Amino acid sequence: MILISLQLFAQKAEVFSNAEGAIRGYDAVAYFTESKPVKGKTDFSYQWNNATWYFSSAENLNKFKATPEKYAPQFGGYCAYGLSEGHKSPTQPDAWTIVDNKLYLNYNVKVKEKWSENKEERIKKANENWVDLKDKE
Repeated sequence: MILISLQLFAQKAEVFSNAEGAIRGYDAVAYFTESKPVKGKTDFSYQWNNATWYFSSAENLNKFKATPEKYAPQFGGYCAYGLSEGHKSPTQPDAWTIVDNKLYLNYNVKVKEKWSENKEERIKKANENWVDLKDKE
């Protein structure tokens, strides 16, 4: 029983979500199709990777269901800058960037600007750190 609870806790930590859901209730697909953050609707929700994801349309929901890894933010939606510095931080939906067809979120717009100054190196470092941090709260 304890082992199962610990496994669920560890899995939950892989995706940043709050009471509003993953990406604070924003549509992951819309970043790619509309080039902006769009609030999802409760009518179009999907459980994936121990989080609830919301979408602005049935079309976006179906795209995500078909290939969630294509649309879900990198590092489970945790701050890309924070991970490059060795820690997990929450993110804001308006602090986003797409690099090489991958969505990256940051703590806020100011942090995103700092991250963007050297994003290639920061992505590399965040990828290295994610291996150790993804299962930690």
